[in-house]
Amino acid sequence: MADKELTDEELDEIYRRMVDTFIDHANGFAESESKENVSMALLYAAARFNAFVVSQHADTLEDYERDLQKAREFFHSQYEQMFDENLEDHKRVYTKHAHLTSKQ
Repeated sequence: MADKELTDEELDEIYRRMVDTFIDHANGFAESESKENVSMALLYAAARFNAFVVSQHADTLEDYERDLQKAREFFHSQYEQMFDENLEDHKRVYTKHAHLTSKQ
């Protein structure tokens, strides 16, 4: 039986489920560790895994070295975009609840 081609919606659902699982684990770690340390561990884990993924796409050292700059640019731009989107989400939360947090 051939593997079924996944729709964009199915891929998005799988992606979101993985993201939520990583965040759930991070929240669990944050119960006993500082949020900052958990954040840095997640960042390092992402960098380490992404480096592994990049290395798996190269058949030779020459291919690997040739593709490094493109990989760096891709992951840097993706992180920046994702980080900015999430910062804006949190900004909306602060804005929505500003009346609750303003000092009187």
